[in-house]
Amino acid sequence: MDELISLSNASLNRLPADVRVPSYDRSKLTAGIVHIGVGNFHRAHQAWYLHRLMQQGLCHDWAIIGAGVRPWDADQRKKLLAQDCLTSLIELDPAGKSAEIIGSIIDYIPVESNNAALIARMAEPDIRIVSLTVTEGGYYLDPASGGFEASHADIVHDAEFPHEPRTVFGAMIAALRLRRERGHGPFTGQSCDNLPGNGDIMRRAVVSLARFSDPSLADWIDDNCSFPNSMVDCIVPSTGDKEIALARSFGIDDATPVTHESFRQWVTQDDFCADRPRWEKSGVTFSDAVEEYETQKLRILNGGHQIIAMPGELLGILTVAEAVAHPPIHQFLRKVAEQEIAPNVNSVPGMTPIQYVELIIDRFSNPEIEDTTRRVAFDGSSRQPGFLLPSIHDGLARGTSVMGLALSSAMWCKYCEGHREDGNTIEPNDPNWSSLNEIAIAARSDPDRWLEQRQYYGDLCDNRVFADLFAVSYRLLCDRGVEGAIMAYLSGEFSRR
Repeated sequence: MDELISLSNASLNRLPADVRVPSYDRSKLTAGIVHIGVGNFHRAHQAWYLHRLMQQGLCHDWAIIGAGVRPWDADQRKKLLAQDCLTSLIELDPAGKSAEIIGSIIDYIPVESNNAALIARMAEPDIRIVSLTVTEGGYYLDPASGGFEASHADIVHDAEFPHEPRTVFGAMIAALRLRRERGHGPFTGQSCDNLPGNGDIMRRAVVSLARFSDPSLADWIDDNCSFPNSMVDCIVPSTGDKEIALARSFGIDDATPVTHESFRQWVTQDDFCADRPRWEKSGVTFSDAVEEYETQKLRILNGGHQIIAMPGELLGILTVAEAVAHPPIHQFLRKVAEQEIAPNVNSVPGMTPIQYVELIIDRFSNPEIEDTTRRVAFDGSSRQPGFLLPSIHDGLARGTSVMGLALSSAMWCKYCEGHREDGNTIEPNDPNWSSLNEIAIAARSDPDRWLEQRQYYGDLCDNRVFADLFAVSYRLLCDRGVEGAIMAYLSGEFSRR
């Protein structure tokens, strides 16, 4: 492009004709949602669905106020405010790329250690939904039991100092306390993270934390607030120099553009205590069977990401698409998904588990989506228990094969040793990397040591069927490397051991 246009309200009419821009008057939008965690996924998903409604002339009183509680969020706030909270979304379809500007986010709350500004804004009566994308690890869950981790230092702090909370949930509680005192009523808490029963988990976190400092408020929240379960889906890579350059190729100077695939899905319960946007008019599915959609997606798509990320990283393969194009990894993903995961997953309207396997392999294979194996491998200590272990438990209980799942788990162990097969170092890639690395190294002489991490594996370490499969998998990885171990599994040699 000969000219770059800095993204702002004033420059929208100067952008190239092939860049779609908001058709609505952003100056007339008013807030209805505070969203905590304004990363790439939120802007390509929830914010896009709302933008799509606004393009239809609907829901102009439901605009989003961005917020965050981490140091990273302060930098994101600065970038977004500098461009009037506009975001360029670039769709990466193999048939061709396209760009649009979404304008459904209108402000960003200051990021403060005591969250005072966030609490004050959530307490205002115009806010009817507080939504989150804080990743699977942001819900203070005990990985083994799935219960609320009440002993975490941040939770202990918020229980003792509820008026100066550190956590998202402490801030929500403080705001709800003010709303109750002022007669403003409750808001809906809406999780947009990849967790089974994400609304139930969010309710438990908020109510449990409130109960430590104010049991009557906890009861009020439990009785009056709603926390709908939902399933969210769109592959959204991280943003780096390449993505910024791609936006510039469209003539857009955007400090934080978002690239995404063409596929999107959002299934949610219709349980909103203080009204909601008419999301069904923008493609959202409202269903009482969210769990079935959620199980299919979390086990096959998110589980599939774990199945390919670890071998991809160990072999030095940079992207998900390149990993799926690697014949042994491709065959490994297909066999595990079809034979070990899909048999324990139910169909949903219009989609059988086997059809969903085909869909996700096609989506993973999109060469335009430069989603990295490192990003997908991040936080295995949350993602492995959340996305693979449920399939292992079901397979063991129902007598279906879990050999490939055991091999995938062993690959996570090898990954956490911190070295690729070519000898290059794997930089820390998990909030618990130090302890994982220590146990992974100890597992070289005793593979059971890895499964003894009950905070991740629970009672699986007591199941000799799985423990023996894990030990065989681990030794195959040590003896033959990633490709050799995969080929042993694919050939059936693994099952004869």
